[in-house]
Amino acid sequence: MARIHLLDDDVAVTQACAFLLESLGYEVCCWNEGAKFLSQADLYQTGVLLLDMRMPGMDGQAVHEEMLQLGSTLAVVFLTGHGDVPMAVEQMKRGAIDFLQKPVSAKPLQVALERALLVSAQTFDRQKIVACYQQLTPKERELAGLVANGLINREIANAMNIAVRTVEVHRARVMEKMQAGSLAELVNRLQQVRESFLLLS
Repeated sequence: MARIHLLDDDVAVTQACAFLLESLGYEVCCWNEGAKFLSQADLYQTGVLLLDMRMPGMDGQAVHEEMLQLGSTLAVVFLTGHGDVPMAVEQMKRGAIDFLQKPVSAKPLQVALERALLVSAQTFDRQKIVACYQQLTPKERELAGLVANGLINREIANAMNIAVRTVEVHRARVMEKMQAGSLAELVNRLQQVRESFLLLS
């Protein structure tokens, strides 16, 4: 189940917020220090970090930056009593899903969390697909690219200067490693890999 992480140095706020979120059916984990959260939480799962902006030690901005550097799949929603518009705009540009002001009512909070969970799930799935792609050998990657461009086995064999039978073997391996059940699924996964590398470049 996707988890909501609450990071706020005010214990009373995290407890009240956790109570509200649990009553809405979310699984909640509370943190009071940015450094502790970064070192102990699972940053590579489907979930959301509900993050305060002003905290002693690492503030929300520093935590968000570190998560970006680490390639975390958790989506970030800021919840702060000290936000201003330029700060919100800056964090949204850096990939935060929403920027909410304390105190927040249940409805806008739930809307932001549901949107963030969707983004996190997509990011998590994409990272899984990229990890599959990284298991391919250079030859298999070349072949996968030709398959994605719509070439049939004979054309691939000519392009790569290998036998058609070898193409079939490589192709079966590519399908298996990419965990694709059909050609359409393989093409879709390779497209996601391409988009991920474009995002990283």
